[in-house]
Amino acid sequence: MEYIDKEALVISKIKSDYIGDDGAIVGEYIYSMDAFFEGTHFKREWMSMTQIGRKAMLVNISDAIAMNAKPLYALVTLALPKDITTIEIDELTSSMQKCASEFGCEIVGGDTISSDKLHISITIISKSDNPLLRVGLKDGDLLAYTGVLGESKRDLQKLFDGKKIDKNSRFYEPRLRSDFVYQAREYLRVGMDISDGLFCDTNKLLDINQYGVDIFKDIDKDVGLSGEEYEMLIGFDEIYLPQISKIAKKCNVELNIFAKIVKNDFRFECDSHHF
Repeated sequence: MEYIDKEALVISKIKSDYIGDDGAIVGEYIYSMDAFFEGTHFKREWMSMTQIGRKAMLVNISDAIAMNAKPLYALVTLALPKDITTIEIDELTSSMQKCASEFGCEIVGGDTISSDKLHISITIISKSDNPLLRVGLKDGDLLAYTGVLGESKRDLQKLFDGKKIDKNSRFYEPRLRSDFVYQAREYLRVGMDISDGLFCDTNKLLDINQYGVDIFKDIDKDVGLSGEEYEMLIGFDEIYLPQISKIAKKCNVELNIFAKIVKNDFRFECDSHHF
């Protein structure tokens, strides 16, 4: 059977000039939303309610940070299974509120329904004086990613194998690079967070900018296909490498330059993580 990227298909069916970045810029605000569903993104036996609530909020705030925006408000929809206890609900909601407040964000509403599983959907409303978009790459620009990739995929496999993973694993606790993005914004042409894996997300940047790349070094598939990392993928003019490197060092962020933008049709091999 021919592979079809159903996420891309759905997006192609919705006609809007606001679609294309980690969030939609409408007026003076940026709107973004991500789902965090039991059986798709996590299993309840893998995580505590505190961990589930925190990660659900972090992956949503990540979109705002990726656009150089400050998250202001959150709308949260919870689909609660019948067997969830009041203590678990307290842990879940407290965790989401605590995480949001760490980034200056307030939960201002949402919805609650009954379900057979625990599903969470969050909309973040944020604001930026200088949004970081996905469009804007130029011939000769460098592509880089922050941090170390691969841990999320590796630890996910451990969980599938019935093993324990460290409580500080990035599968539980993504590291958002807000300080780096806010300080480096003036030197960046494009950026997005790595949620679908470095290979797939790089392809998105290349497609929307109609470019290809020359790869500087081989990237292992366990690194390139590791989804839900939430590190940053950035593109910039090579003349700003010293400034960006200095900011990365100041923020204690590893900067990995892996490709140069060129006019070719190169794309990484990758499959959608959503289906």
